[in-house]
Amino acid sequence: MATPAATKRLTKEYAAIAKSPPPYIIAHPSEKNILEWHYIITGPPDTPYDGGQYWGTLMFPPDYPFAPPAIRMHSPSGRFQPSTRLCLSISDFHPKSFNPAWEVSTILTGLLSFMTSEEMTTGSVRASEAERKLFAERTRWWNSTGGGSKSTAAPSSNSRGIGGIKAGDGGAKFKLEWPEIDEENATWMKEKRIDPMTGLPRAVQSATQPPCSLDVAGLRRRPGASATVVQDAQIARDAGQGWLSKNKWKLVFGAMMVYILVARVLGDGAVSTPA
Repeated sequence: MATPAATKRLTKEYAAIAKSPPPYIIAHPSEKNILEWHYIITGPPDTPYDGGQYWGTLMFPPDYPFAPPAIRMHSPSGRFQPSTRLCLSISDFHPKSFNPAWEVSTILTGLLSFMTSEEMTTGSVRASEAERKLFAERTRWWNSTGGGSKSTAAPSSNSRGIGGIKAGDGGAKFKLEWPEIDEENATWMKEKRIDPMTGLPRAVQSATQPPCSLDVAGLRRRPGASATVVQDAQIARDAGQGWLSKNKWKLVFGAMMVYILVARVLGDGAVSTPA
């Protein structure tokens, strides 16, 4: 339970951040617990996270601001392990380095700055720029579906500690904390024809998973290779090698005949030459 000082401080900070949110950041405390804050970072332009919707939580200690919060990012990003406590100078990993003058906006701005860097720490991961862009494209779907799960009830417990979100809740926790944004995500998925179970556009799925005939199935030589690619490769091999393989005996016979003819000409010339 929050102390009166923590409640007063967090109430004041919510009013401030609601009135003037930092760039690319929105946040609010949970209705049931003022120590549990939910934030969304919108991926800034000119970064691999451009347009991504990164949802996370700050779990403040009862004696805030004299101790820092636990910081998590739930949305898969390619930068942090989902729902894992992050070791930052502004997080509960380093309580002695926390400055009581720092506010929620300071903490979240620091998180965004760290996210767009390549510095590694506990809870961070390495990924390519292409992978991070792919995660960014799927964040809206992941947040509002819990990663494509069918369940609509938030899990009662998980292994990531207080404030951790376990994939598989069907987006229930996100819907509870961000109902308006969840509706926007649902509209976006409908317009983009995103399959709620996979996060992929339905047109892409139908194109990448065509009905497989026995003839086509037989062309698949290795996992991940499409029938078209394998078939094209076979056609190319036939085009480059087919004529030679089909006419090799004719070529051998022709070479032998040329050799005999040349030998006879040379032999006749040697006999008719005077001594």
